[in-house]
Amino acid sequence: MQNLTLIDLWNQMGMVAKSVALVLFVMSVWSISVAVERFLTYYKAKKQSRELVEPLTQALKENRFDDALAVAEQYNKSHLAKVIYSGLQEFRAHQQSKDIPGEAVEASKRALERATAITLEDFKRGLGGLATIASTSPFIGLFGTTFGIINAFMGMSAAQSAGIAAVAAGIAEALITTAFGILVAVIAVVFYNYFTTKIDSFTVEMDNSSSELVDYFIQQKGKSGGK
Repeated sequence: MQNLTLIDLWNQMGMVAKSVALVLFVMSVWSISVAVERFLTYYKAKKQSRELVEPLTQALKENRFDDALAVAEQYNKSHLAKVIYSGLQEFRAHQQSKDIPGEAVEASKRALERATAITLEDFKRGLGGLATIASTSPFIGLFGTTFGIINAFMGMSAAQSAGIAAVAAGIAEALITTAFGILVAVIAVVFYNYFTTKIDSFTVEMDNSSSELVDYFIQQKGKSGGK
């Protein structure tokens, strides 16, 4: 029985099967590159968020708004810093104004919500592509397999021979594209689910931080007589 290597199978593939394999290869490289970039982004966000807590909390306790803003701006890779910076900036802008009671807090709350939404959209960048690859790559592989099997049977017909031996090599190379498509899909699904879980965790952290900051703003307005 002839043992076929991957190179032998590649050489026996038709143009359609080779094109499908190349498309799947590009999709796998793109998935891995997005995964690496997202992983680094989330790692930096988590790391800087942990480093942010102590100096920011101390500055807010002492009502040093400028220092708190400087700290938040310093840790600009942190998702919490982005949200908190937006809220603090909005609150400070209304702090000395003669707004109606509670307007500064409401304006800051809206700023926190906008910053949270923008940050989440940034975190989701590239995940739509991963989801698309996860759902389509098996079908792309199956497309290549279908053409490969058609070519195998056409070859058998041209050779005027029957039996599994006549089409074994053709079917083997055809099934490679399905296997490759499933592999690419599995990689994309694993990355997509992992990053989605991380985003859910970041969302909870930003919501909690926003809620705590709004409570802090309410206390500040209470100390200033609701102005």
